[in-house]
Amino acid sequence: MKLNSNNYTSRIRIKKNNNTWRKVRIAEIATVILGQSPDSKNYTDNPNDYILVQGNADMRNGRVVPRVWTSQVTKLAEKGDLILSVRAPVGDVGKTDYPVVLGRGVAAIKGNEFLFQLLIKMKQSHYWSKFSTGSTFESINSNDIKSAEIYLPSIEEQSAIGSFFRTLDDLLASYKNNLANYQSLKATMLSKMFPKAGQTVPEIRLDGFEGEWDEWKLSDFSQKVTEKNKDNIYSETFTNSAEFGIINQRDFFDKDISNEKSLNTYYVVRNNDYVYNPRISNFAPVGPIKRNKLGRTGVMSPLYFVFRVTNSNIDLDFLETFFNTNTWHKFMKLNGDSGARADRFAIKDSVFLNMPITIPSLLEQQAIGSYFSNLDQLITSYQEKITQLETLKTKLLQDMFI
Repeated sequence: MKLNSNNYTSRIRIKKNNNTWRKVRIAEIATVILGQSPDSKNYTDNPNDYILVQGNADMRNGRVVPRVWTSQVTKLAEKGDLILSVRAPVGDVGKTDYPVVLGRGVAAIKGNEFLFQLLIKMKQSHYWSKFSTGSTFESINSNDIKSAEIYLPSIEEQSAIGSFFRTLDDLLASYKNNLANYQSLKATMLSKMFPKAGQTVPEIRLDGFEGEWDEWKLSDFSQKVTEKNKDNIYSETFTNSAEFGIINQRDFFDKDISNEKSLNTYYVVRNNDYVYNPRISNFAPVGPIKRNKLGRTGVMSPLYFVFRVTNSNIDLDFLETFFNTNTWHKFMKLNGDSGARADRFAIKDSVFLNMPITIPSLLEQQAIGSYFSNLDQLITSYQEKITQLETLKTKLLQDMFI
């Protein structure tokens, strides 16, 4: 590829393509079909009927995903057509691998891979927002799409650009599939590698281990942290996120929530301390318990319960993994109290420390902790690769199209 500063060509060109791009309207190079919703009484869940596409909820990762079917055909798109969302959020685009019925929230465009990627770039650049200015409900119509001005290179360069981005998308899809597979594996193993309530042996065991696990109480190997931040020695405030774990409060909220004047009343949270957050999230019916792995000391609000492992026969990775299961949720539900705050799940300190935890030998704890730590590293690796590729694609869409 090479850079190009000509206003009538893209900034980055594929080699051997030097022709100036030409400005056209979408209607000049592609057929546009605006959707029309069938009667809702004809909606079905029968895969033998036509797939109905109504909006971005029916598309995922650039593809139509069958969700609703209909026995009534209104407007039809063919396999390979591009599907554009025409109602909020306007501009989402995907391909269909099947003949589909178009609801009024979408339009079909018969175009090639180049046009597909260009439509993604137009969404990215907020191209369609100018048609909805002042509207209470964001939408575009058939004329908006047909009259949209775009720039096209030669057919050969369109093909080359389309092929390049298709390869990039295939790689992204591969990474996303691998990520989903590892996340699914982790969820399965979390449910099977720890004994169910009332049992002392897990359904799945790592090779070389046998025998029953022992039942402990949380208080048998840990204690509540009561150290306060006297004299404001520590100034960094942590928060406990169900999704991200222990994280700097400003990084999570994009602002400081804590009151600097009251930091001396906050608990000191040292590296490898565990924190229970009574705030209920969308990820679990009770608040999360997470471990501080930031490698530094901070403070947390007295609303949190902070505890520290005091027994060297407990592997920290194992315990962290245990709290990623839902094995302990039943105990919390039976002994906690949501009280007046529907978004909080409170529990007395003494009751919390009586939580029963079934634990194997230290060697097996270490093996389990290592297994899930390696799995987490794989998951993180794929998440980072996906983020890097998506960032690269965003940049290239800006530089390889006008």
